[in-house]
Amino acid sequence: MDTEFPGVVARPIGEFRSSADYQYQLLRCNVDLLRIIQLGLTFLDENGKPPSGQYTTWQFNFKFNLSEDMYAQDSIDLLQNSGIQFKKHEEEGIDPFEFAELLMISGVVLMDEVKWLSFHSGYDFGYLLKLLTDQNLPQSENDFFDILRLYFPTIYDVKYLMKSCKNLKGGLQELADQLELQRVGPQHQAGSDSLLTGMAFFKMREMFFEDNIDDAKYCGHLYGLDTLCTSNGNNYLDNGGGNNGSPSSWNGQLDSKKPIDDHRPIELKNATTILFKIP
Repeated sequence: MDTEFPGVVARPIGEFRSSADYQYQLLRCNVDLLRIIQLGLTFLDENGKPPSGQYTTWQFNFKFNLSEDMYAQDSIDLLQNSGIQFKKHEEEGIDPFEFAELLMISGVVLMDEVKWLSFHSGYDFGYLLKLLTDQNLPQSENDFFDILRLYFPTIYDVKYLMKSCKNLKGGLQELADQLELQRVGPQHQAGSDSLLTGMAFFKMREMFFEDNIDDAKYCGHLYGLDTLCTSNGNNYLDNGGGNNGSPSSWNGQLDSKKPIDDHRPIELKNATTILFKIP
């Protein structure tokens, strides 16, 4: 699974208990403000094989109006350069509410046996939850993960898995190059990215995990967001960023040019930056 969205236009202000807490509040205020542009879904069996038939990957293009909807210009430039035609999104795009109704009865959400493969996917699942619930994301990250587990009980974030794979680094395309995978379709379009994410997962599972992913260690974790873990009977927060599970405080002073997702830029040259105070 992959989504494309219009970048980052807002930043939270206040005190944060960790860098990951800041990242969730950053995610929340932007997902609440913005609209999803694309969703890509690729269907594979438990061995990474596509289903029989003509189609493996589906790309859904949603209504998006550059004259009315908010966006970060750099992100729109990136998507236009990848071939996304925003005029068609405006005139022929899918209504997100109608799509959400169909997705709810499709049999792919709320199902334990459906395993979701993603890459650095906090924003991807944030937009999907907003779509499915027709509500803003919860203020609490714990509540976010509770809802996430309800709709998507089984998630593997390939970027999170990379933490346990020696020498693997970078964004999705760099990972694919390291794994010698051949992309199908243009980069930064959700269908192509979703297919490449699935291919990367199964190649990594074979090469680094002996074809067996430890669900207790990897299932349900989203790279860069807090997830409550247990080690030697003690609870700690794993933020996906290498803090060794140590609690920390965070004052919200992050480099505004530092990407939150290493395959989507967030510079705000022509967008209005909105600051949200987090209670």
